[in-house]
Amino acid sequence: MRIGILGAGTWGTALGMALAKNHHDICIWSCFPEETEHLAATRRHPHLPDSVIPDSVSFTNDLGTLACRADYILAVVPSVFMRSTVRELVPFLESDTILVSAAKGIESDTLMTLTEVIRDELQKGAKRNRVCALSGPTHAEEVARDMPTLIVSASEDVEAAESVQKLFEGTCIRPYVNRDEKGVQICGALKNVEALAVGIARGLGYGDNTCAAMMTRGMEEIRRLGLAMGCTEKTFFGLAGIGDLIVTATSRHSRNNRAGYLIGQGMKAEDAVKEIGMVVEGMNALPAAVALCEKFGMEMPLINAVRDIIRDGVKPADVVTRLMNRSLKAE
Repeated sequence: MRIGILGAGTWGTALGMALAKNHHDICIWSCFPEETEHLAATRRHPHLPDSVIPDSVSFTNDLGTLACRADYILAVVPSVFMRSTVRELVPFLESDTILVSAAKGIESDTLMTLTEVIRDELQKGAKRNRVCALSGPTHAEEVARDMPTLIVSASEDVEAAESVQKLFEGTCIRPYVNRDEKGVQICGALKNVEALAVGIARGLGYGDNTCAAMMTRGMEEIRRLGLAMGCTEKTFFGLAGIGDLIVTATSRHSRNNRAGYLIGQGMKAEDAVKEIGMVVEGMNALPAAVALCEKFGMEMPLINAVRDIIRDGVKPADVVTRLMNRSLKAE
């Protein structure tokens, strides 16, 4: 298969490396010429220094080149750039190319999932390409080192999800199919915000009791919101739900967890993002998460706590005191 990848970050590069091992024709796009030149010349990503990019993986800055004869295009750009990038891609798309969102986020002004954003741009461009989402507990650093990884291929179009699933057969990535396209993406976006909360707790010096409780209650927040949005309950207890939350809230590879830790230690949110040096999707997802809480009338104390700390500058320790003194209730 000919597979295009939109985005030359760590996840896009790791996906390309995994798929190249199945002898697919892989082309990775970036809007930055200096980035593609470096990757093509060194065959190493600066944030994946222990992994070598196969010579069979090519790079381009031209969307037309990427889209030409592509059977699949995996969109792995930051969520805030998904709409603009897909809009530029649409004129070059072949009618039978399947688009796969492998990024995690919710568009803040429309509250659309990323597959909804993609379909919206396809419709504006009079295109009807099939769309799928990939999400789950998947750190690029481990996929690039060929470590066993499980993921979810989600789409209302089950045949499309199954075709994406088969692309990875025989690689370190084992996909499972899920029809709950919206639920899988709600989990993928909101767990990043919950992971910020857990990171903040770690930065404050709290231990495993605190963090286990926050992950459990955080997943409950996401579940309740998801059900209100019409998602399937089982999704929240699977790979895309609790699985992704665990890895994002606990791993040293997690940008959201690390950013939260720095904030808990007293660093300003914008400085924490600069320190991480890569996209922290929990920051991007926070406005949409808060808006969804309000839209569906959900009580989501942890997400609102992150809002108070990051947006309003409330001291993290004061937020914890407030959370612990909320009225008592049944689980």
